[in-house]
Parts: sequence; structure tokens; C-alpha cells
Amino acid sequence: MSDRPSDPQPSDTPQTAAAPIREPGEAELRLAEALVFSSATPVSARSLAQVLPDDVEPNAVIAALRARYAGRGVELVEAGGGVQFRTAVDLAPALRKVISVPRRLTRVAMETLAIIAYHQPVTRAEIEHLRGASLSQQTLDALLEARLVAPAGRREGPGRPTLWVTTPEFLAAFGLPDIRSLPRREDLFVEPPRPAPEPAANDPTAPDPVASDPTANDAEEPVGAATEQDDDRDPVPPAPASC
Repeated sequence: MSDRPSDPQPSDTPQTAAAPIREPGEAELRLAEALVFSSATPVSARSLAQVLPDDVEPNAVIAALRARYAGRGVELVEAGGGVQFRTAVDLAPALRKVISVPRRLTRVAMETLAIIAYHQPVTRAEIEHLRGASLSQQTLDALLEARLVAPAGRREGPGRPTLWVTTPEFLAAFGLPDIRSLPRREDLFVEPPRPAPEPAANDPTAPDPVASDPTANDAEEPVGAATEQDDDRDPVPPAPASC
């Protein structure tokens, strides 16, 4: 019996080589353009790959389509984990003259939305604790109606309160590719100017407060003392004698 290993037998199943990736053509760009235009939500690369040929990379199509619309009145931007057509930012002031702006959220609703965005998942009690005020059901309903927040299960604990998170519509509304693109909370606060440090008493470079204050010498003169300005003024004429 020979110890020589047997040669591998060729497989009867034919193996097809993967098609080489090619550059997107005009047909693929038109197809992607139509999909993004007709979609009500941002289109991801995975969704775009479902309508493209197998030998075309969806990210390459998105890059080519973005370059085609760069600088135009409508641009292809990243939002909500995908891409979406939006009007150019610099044209917004002119468009507001003829296009009605949607109803804005109230200040309370914006505060609640910011808390949910930065602390999600968060319960209603935690929102009220961070705001320092109670949260009305009307405010929560307004965020739900705008599809900016959504329930995401319940927290294990007494009462099993509902957890709230933001939605992909929130990212699309604020032009964010993902939740990690939110500005840092530290950048949203303006620090008050710090007072200048007082110089040490024995610092020879410190300015003399008496010399730097032009009113310091005036304050030391006695009340009623004559000055050079008083001497240069014309004397007051005597009152006329009464008849």
C-alpha cells in the first residue's frame, strides 16, 4: 500500500469567475438618478446595488453622480445613512420668498429632541430630569408626528418605562449621515471671557495704578483749591447797583 497522497479529483461543478468591476456608464447613472429622485427617504449603497448590474460598484455610481451635480441648484448629499437630492444651501434665502417653510418645532420640543439625540436610548423620566421640567404628552406627540423620534423597547426595571431614540428621518431632516456626526456638546456652549489675572505686588513690570489713572491726582486735591483753568477764566462781572 503506497503512502503517496492521492491527487485531488477535479470537481464536476463548473466554477464561474466573478465578473470584473467596470466603471459606471451613462445607463447606470440614469438609473441611480431616477432611484434617488423618486425615493422619499435617503438611498443607501445597498439599496442601489439591487438595481445595478453585478459588475458595477454602487459607491462608484454615487461618487460619479455627486460629481455631476456638484455646484448645481440641486446637489447630491449624504443624509440618514444614504444619499438624497437637496437644493443648494446658498439658494435657501431666495427660495424662502416663494416656498412656504414647514411649521417649526417649539422650543420645548427642540429641547426634548436634543436630549433624546444626545442621551438615547432615554426614558421619559430621564428627559424630565435633564430638562428640569415635566414633559407634556403634546410635545412628545409632535415629535412622533414628525417621525423624529420612535420607541425602542422598554428598560428593565420598575414599571418598564419606554425607551426613546431618534429615527433615520431625524438624520435626514438635519442633514446628518449618522448619529455620530452630531456636534459635540462641548462645542455648543460659549465660555464666558476669563478675567485677566491680577499682577503680583512685587512684580516690577506691573503698571503703576496711580500713573495709569489720569484721575488719580485730581482726586487728591482739596476741595475748593484753585486750578490753572480757574485762573484763566474771565472774572464774573459785578452785579449792577440797584437804583
